Amino acid sequence: MKNSLLEEFNIPKKSLKKEILTDYDIFPDKKLLDVLRAKIIENVIDSNVSDNINKEEFINAQIESVIAGYDLTNLERSHIYNLIENEIDGYGPLTEVLEDDNITEIMVNSPKDIYIEINGQIIKDESISFINNEHIIRTIQKMISPLGRTIDASNPMVDSRLENGARINAVIPPLAVKGPVITIRKFQNSTNSIEDLIRVGSLTPWMARFLEAAIKGKLNILISGGSGTGKTSLLNTLSTFIDNHERIITIEDASELRLNQKHVISLETKSNNYDKNKEITVRDLVTNALRMRPDRIIIGEVRGKEAFDMLQAMNTGHDGSITTMHANSPADALNRLETMVLMSGLEIPIKAIREYIKNALDILVHIERMNDGKRKITHICEVKNIIDNQIILSDIFTFKQNGLTTGGEVDGEFAFIPQIPDVYQKLKMRGITLIDDMFEDLNPTKSYNPDLPKKK
Repeated sequence: MKNSLLEEFNIPKKSLKKEILTDYDIFPDKKLLDVLRAKIIENVIDSNVSDNINKEEFINAQIESVIAGYDLTNLERSHIYNLIENEIDGYGPLTEVLEDDNITEIMVNSPKDIYIEINGQIIKDESISFINNEHIIRTIQKMISPLGRTIDASNPMVDSRLENGARINAVIPPLAVKGPVITIRKFQNSTNSIEDLIRVGSLTPWMARFLEAAIKGKLNILISGGSGTGKTSLLNTLSTFIDNHERIITIEDASELRLNQKHVISLETKSNNYDKNKEITVRDLVTNALRMRPDRIIIGEVRGKEAFDMLQAMNTGHDGSITTMHANSPADALNRLETMVLMSGLEIPIKAIREYIKNALDILVHIERMNDGKRKITHICEVKNIIDNQIILSDIFTFKQNGLTTGGEVDGEFAFIPQIPDVYQKLKMRGITLIDDMFEDLNPTKSYNPDLPKKK
């Protein structure tokens, strides 16, 4: 017997790529396709297969027993086998999109309503589908069970990291009113270099060099931006400038950072969804990290009470700390940071909180996803001082959008603000000379093109 129906009919698997044919291009009768694969999945998955039975032969037999009474083409038969093989050895309908390196996000809203993100653009993927809501839930369970997680009516939400590094968030009824929802964010195995970001227009060479100096000079940095703007990817890229001999402690809800230094300690929170033991939060890990003799503390994202502990670390000699935060603008990031500190339960006056933030943070980097799907760093600014009880941010680099080109791309320009930031002196005192040519003999009345080196 052939090892598979694909071999039997001499049709290579790779000829069934979703870019070429959708489920229903191959199998026009949508209802029949769902009926057949539902019956086969039930037979295959729910059967107790003994170890001495050849799995390939067993699957073939189950498929043949279900489709025997139907007049199917060779392509339809092989397509069914491919779908079932993905159910057994992969993650069902999501198997191929999870393996596609060009796809960065997968969003399942319903069995037939699936979206993917490619090159910053979100499109509906007509090439794949689930049978029903139960099929979606079964796929979720298969993804998270190796992680020690469960999802059911008593635990209807899960946020975790798959074995391949992708982050999965799943919500099922009763929380998800219309049915189970899956959101998967994939991360590249290799970190983008700063040159890659320059090439795609996310920032300019001067901005890149300034950020390199900020990392090497151990400034405390907050990266802000909306959801899906690339905050974690930017943090990964900037981390490449950290000295290889520093002891770095990373703290995350779900491990997404990809640091390549030798001395990296990675800590991850623990939900009580694992077992009945106590939940371990980001705040718990930040507190513990201070006892681990870190040279730097990197928090994947601050969302709540841990913001106070992070600021405390920055204010007590742990320079070079970096974190990210969801925010719509640099000013919004500071407002959210104040709110998070208030969530810590400590009765601290707003004035004292703002003073604390001003003393802790050096640089705020804001990144946005533009209308054309491309990411750009729109602000690099320093936390300057406090005037009239308000924290003042001072721009060093900005991006101004003028509109859209006829091709739908963002039309705009980066600008370098011709003034010497306070952090420049801090970097000079720490022996960082990488950006001297930007600020020495600076003429505030002269305009500068940050894409070009300054003339001597």
